[in-house]
Amino acid sequence: MADPGLLGEPFMQRALLGGLLTGALGGLLGSFAVLRQLSFFSDALGHSALLGITLGILLGINPTVVLIPFAAMIAILVNQLVKYSALPTDALLNIVYSSSLAAAVLALSLVETYRGGIQQLLFGDILGISWRDLGVIGALLVGALAYLALSLRAQVLLTLNNNLAGSMGVRTGWRQLAFITLLAVVVAVSIKAVGVLLISAFVVIPASTGCLLSRSFPLYVLNSALLGGSCALVGLLASGLTNLPSGPSVVMVQFLGFLAALI
Repeated sequence: MADPGLLGEPFMQRALLGGLLTGALGGLLGSFAVLRQLSFFSDALGHSALLGITLGILLGINPTVVLIPFAAMIAILVNQLVKYSALPTDALLNIVYSSSLAAAVLALSLVETYRGGIQQLLFGDILGISWRDLGVIGALLVGALAYLALSLRAQVLLTLNNNLAGSMGVRTGWRQLAFITLLAVVVAVSIKAVGVLLISAFVVIPASTGCLLSRSFPLYVLNSALLGGSCALVGLLASGLTNLPSGPSVVMVQFLGFLAALI
């Protein structure tokens, strides 16, 4: 069992703050994404993000610098494919994320110096979060809150019914693209903490739990964000006390919370 004094270490304090911010951000956007049936989209973005990380490694650039525009580009590409292709959305998403993941793994296998770090990319390394990472995540959380607050009426209408939103003057195409791009950027900046394989859980599970516990839409959004942040804190504390991996520990806490709400 880890020393309780671990909480006094700067890296653990950064990890707890990063988990709180990342969890709240995932729950906030997840509350809209789940009702809009975009859960699989966040999973596809997470898997595709590994290719963006790989490009950064191969180019010798900080992967985060490459990952954010790469994720936004993938989101715009997928949105256009869904809009103009006759194929089902889930089939298109499967093609995008599986091919991106395959290309990334093949490229990473050729990078001798990075073979030992693939596990961190897949499952996250929240203990390695820096103050700069926290600044980016915090700024993104503030930006997401501001955007959703300023466009709340349009976001609620889009969540309830896309056709109704269009008939009431909402520019549905632009709003949908803006939300998907924001979701992609959130996924991109959360990859370091959560990992490629677990990022979807941070978006979907707290929002699903919040949906079970809420009777109104505003309360649902608030509960989703609170559950995302609190589950991240509990999971990280459990990880520190048991020496278990941080990302999977947080997801298991989220899952236990979902089961409790379901029961």
